[in-house]
Amino acid sequence: MKFSALDFASEIQSALDECGYSEMTPIQEKAIVPARRGKDLLANAQTGTGKTAAFSLPIMQKMADKPLELEACCVRAVIMTPTRELTQQLQETINRYNKYLNLRILSVYGGVNLESQQKKLKHGADILIATPGRLLELYRAASVNLSKVEFAVLDEADRMLDMGFVSDVLTILDATPKKKQTLLFSATLSDAVHKLSNQILTRFEQIKASKQNTIADTVEHVVYPVEERRKADLFAELIKEHNWFQVLVFTSTKAQANELMQDLKFDGIDAVICHGDKSQGARRRAVSDFKEGKVQVLVATEVAARGLDIQGLEHVVNYNLPYLAEDYVHRVGRTGRAGMAGQAISFVSREEETALANIERLIGAQIKRVYKPGFEVGSRDGLRKRIHKKGPKKRTNKATRTQIIGKRAAKSKKK
Repeated sequence: MKFSALDFASEIQSALDECGYSEMTPIQEKAIVPARRGKDLLANAQTGTGKTAAFSLPIMQKMADKPLELEACCVRAVIMTPTRELTQQLQETINRYNKYLNLRILSVYGGVNLESQQKKLKHGADILIATPGRLLELYRAASVNLSKVEFAVLDEADRMLDMGFVSDVLTILDATPKKKQTLLFSATLSDAVHKLSNQILTRFEQIKASKQNTIADTVEHVVYPVEERRKADLFAELIKEHNWFQVLVFTSTKAQANELMQDLKFDGIDAVICHGDKSQGARRRAVSDFKEGKVQVLVATEVAARGLDIQGLEHVVNYNLPYLAEDYVHRVGRTGRAGMAGQAISFVSREEETALANIERLIGAQIKRVYKPGFEVGSRDGLRKRIHKKGPKKRTNKATRTQIIGKRAAKSKKK
């Protein structure tokens, strides 16, 4: 179905045309019509399926149909999301749809000055996008009035539950009118998500765009079997051999991310890092530099697995496989978006074979193995025999590399 068939306000349709939106995605086709009719929804939709338009366009159309003068500190629609990155991304995306409507759209999240957000809210907002913790903080400080909310959206509801936000979410919803429209979007439909939906939705309609835990058909999946100690070498070689640009690479821990960052510097590859130990400002700058093409590689932990939208991103690398198979879906969902081709590359050591089997079971397909000459994985018996031996390395060991990097930095300072 085409967007033009939905009879949107001319301001919305013009913005959609400029965004290049013509055909609706499955979740948009299933969600937009009942949402415009005022139905509460429980929607199962993966990342990259167009769900932002699915919940925001019906709300914007209803606001266009019934324009209201904003009251001080009041908001008409609240969209709650689990992370600051996703909050920022939603505001950026929804603002594109809002180009000709001129609704007042604000976002609030932790890690930045509270007073600046309080000042913005003094004039109210048509749509407020927020992380639950910061929104609750503003509500308790009487900086936002939720008594006039007409629409409430929970985006990435399963993630919010995983992060322990359920109490904050329920407190916020309790402060809104009972008579409102509520839309709950979740990548997975766990027991906890169903319990929450029964608590907050009224006579709701459940929709499902596709099979759970599936990935866009436009994503090619490949696995490189490789010993753990050779992963950095392999990554650098593939970047140079295939001239990859841009590459989002996921590690499972902050320590692994820091170590990989050192390796990339040693190999002369421009990279930035994004994980929980970095300040919000540093993480925002890292993502911005990556999006703008100033650096070649963004090294990230799970903190960036959802809510990070890099237009045209072709390569996502799993330097380490995630602990949970479901997180593989969220990681690789950063590529192959909006019908574009993408590639998900995973480096898998012997120790990660079980995790790989779990991922293949979850997505219902075997992932193609690519054996890179010079990076062969030895037999299990061979690996056992080498436990107490140091195998030959092509590159300088980690300690020496760190010293070299330190010396280079010292020399550059002298210059």
